[in-house]
Amino acid sequence: MRALAISAAVVGAMVLTGCQTTGNNLGGMEYDKTALGTVIGAAAGYGVSKSNANTSAQNNRAAAIGAVVGAAAGVYLDNKEKQLRQQMAGTGVEVNRNADGSVGLIMPGNITFDTNKSNIKPNFYSTLDKVAQTLTQDNKSGILVTGFTDSTGNDAINIPLSQARAQSVANYLASRGVSTSRINAQGHGAANPIASNATAEGREQNRRVEISIYAIQ
Repeated sequence: MRALAISAAVVGAMVLTGCQTTGNNLGGMEYDKTALGTVIGAAAGYGVSKSNANTSAQNNRAAAIGAVVGAAAGVYLDNKEKQLRQQMAGTGVEVNRNADGSVGLIMPGNITFDTNKSNIKPNFYSTLDKVAQTLTQDNKSGILVTGFTDSTGNDAINIPLSQARAQSVANYLASRGVSTSRINAQGHGAANPIASNATAEGREQNRRVEISIYAIQ
């Protein structure tokens, strides 16, 4: 019965605080990222408490701790997003907030790599230097670097190429001081296109590397 009451409180908090109008859209619903972080943290705190304790006081205390952690993570990512938006202005790199709450950077292939190559273009080094500058300010984030291609060719070519490009970006960030223990690189080939592969412009957008930044506080 206590579990039901606390779960209902968490859901109620999500309705009241997670759906404020802030100009950030998630699945057609406006949401407040910091408030959403608070709710997720509260839910996580309660879940940990439930698996390790049976008293209402312990459950409530864990939920409160989770709320503080969640709110801190939301504020942390808000600050990173703001800083990266300023740094990436005019570079061709798009900065956004992913559906899972992480900060996302989309780096189109036309400014990062030559066709069928995995060597970073020298004129893109300065942009990655700015990203590394933000990431080395602390060790409170995990970084996922994901490579994608257009639909030209097959998986035997596209997946290794996308993996090599993601790894090149990860290696460059590491060379600028970002700990390798914080970075994971993946290649997904032609999966998850963000534009139509039927046009040259769309294929250019799909040939990209994305960086996702997660709070690990």
